[in-house]
Amino acid sequence: MATENRINFWRRNAKVPGSLQPVYGAQHPPLDPRLRRTFPKDTPKVNHLKTKKASSFHEFARSTNDAWGIEDEEDEDFLGAAVHPSSLPIGLPSSSHTQPPFPPPPHHEPPEAGPGDRLPPPVQDHQGPEDPPQQEEEEVPVNGRVVKSNSEAHLNVSAVRSPLQKQQSLPVRPIVPLVARISDQNASGAPPMTVREKSRLDKFKQLLASPNTDLEELRKHSWAGIPREVRPITWRLLSGYLPANMERRELVLRRKRDEYFGFIEQYYHSCTDDNYRDTYRQIHIDIPRTNPLIPLFQQPAVQEVFERILFIWAIRHPASGYVQGINDLVTPFFVVFLSEFVEEDVENFEVSALSLDTQRNMEADSFWCMSKLLDGIQDNYTFAQPGIQNKVKALEELVSRIDEDIHGHFQRYEVEYLQFAFRWMNNLLMRELPLRCTIRLWDTYQAEAEGFSHFHLYVCAAFLLEWRKEILSMVDFQGLLMLLQNLPTIHWGNEEVGLLLAEAYRLKYMFADAPSHYRR
Repeated sequence: MATENRINFWRRNAKVPGSLQPVYGAQHPPLDPRLRRTFPKDTPKVNHLKTKKASSFHEFARSTNDAWGIEDEEDEDFLGAAVHPSSLPIGLPSSSHTQPPFPPPPHHEPPEAGPGDRLPPPVQDHQGPEDPPQQEEEEVPVNGRVVKSNSEAHLNVSAVRSPLQKQQSLPVRPIVPLVARISDQNASGAPPMTVREKSRLDKFKQLLASPNTDLEELRKHSWAGIPREVRPITWRLLSGYLPANMERRELVLRRKRDEYFGFIEQYYHSCTDDNYRDTYRQIHIDIPRTNPLIPLFQQPAVQEVFERILFIWAIRHPASGYVQGINDLVTPFFVVFLSEFVEEDVENFEVSALSLDTQRNMEADSFWCMSKLLDGIQDNYTFAQPGIQNKVKALEELVSRIDEDIHGHFQRYEVEYLQFAFRWMNNLLMRELPLRCTIRLWDTYQAEAEGFSHFHLYVCAAFLLEWRKEILSMVDFQGLLMLLQNLPTIHWGNEEVGLLLAEAYRLKYMFADAPSHYRR
């Protein structure tokens, strides 16, 4: 009976995104062997009799095998896609930690979400590995008009599946489809800008037009969200990529962009060298998995951009190198900088339609801003990933203090925080939230002191408390873990993110300086 329960459970849940194993980097501590499972290749006929769920980790472990089925296959052609730097033109034309005072969240009114800012989730692809991809478009009503839903029509399914099939030792990452536009939280057809929103935009423009931008004031206003129209320049400033002095910005942009493409010319050809072959191979495998249902990220031109960014960053940071999950951190910057040139339908925009200079500038800016972010959390990706382990430990201690019921519930059913929170720290909640929510979240992270390295801990705690009712209603190990790795946030927007950040601010205010609170 135990064997039959095990087979039925994994047959029903084998394709569930993020099931039971978080995404670990190339360098990480060994996973608890009790969490390593083998998916049966030949599944016997299902018995539809009701089976008893495992009520604890030990019961769950006894009903499953203790190892993943791993078949190591070489990706023979992966190096064929490498772009030699000699094919890239190098010339580049010109282009255009202070402690911020944070207003208490009660004064913060989250931006209004558009009433039509929701679409039904896309239909999951159930084709077999030998079936050709379907290129059909589905008509979906949005805000009273019919549009074509072609997220899967533009997706080269075979190209995405191939590395997933060959790398069976790597877990399938969850896919969070978009709702409306990536770069804007208001759906097409939303009401015009409110008086309050226009006033905020004018304030941002006034700050940015100053000869010397007051970064402290800019952070203060950015905490509650940055208007889409000024988000690209604001992110460049808050990340430390651009100087506050307006006269120096053009010179700095030109110099940093030239410097990046100098790295390309100097290092990118080494992607086929023995020393970097494994690094490039892993990057090449992970790129198609980056938001695979969004056509923008499946375009060859965009994937080549991401490969260059990640490879150059990896060889310039040998202490960590490339680790799975870093590929996700490029996407918000790329989308925000693309939004300077595209007003709507960013997810389906053909990047190759932009001028070569524009594409190169977006690539260089994404590289430098991602580098600035990673400078503050690089210990998350060094050997054994001590930064993540410390943060998970801090989250466990924080939750034990703010909600004893949830903490005790996890202990009762033997759920370890590392089993679900590793991914929250490794990917900064990007696999738990739609991309539009991540962009809004990062507005605040860049406005906060140590936003990505420290404030993120309180956001994770607030995110966990958001699902308190659902967590306490689960009375078995497998149900808890499946819930925590597949939280239903697909329809989240500005309002939900604003409330999440307000709760995180409250927790930080109450617990950050508490004597017994653990902090790395």
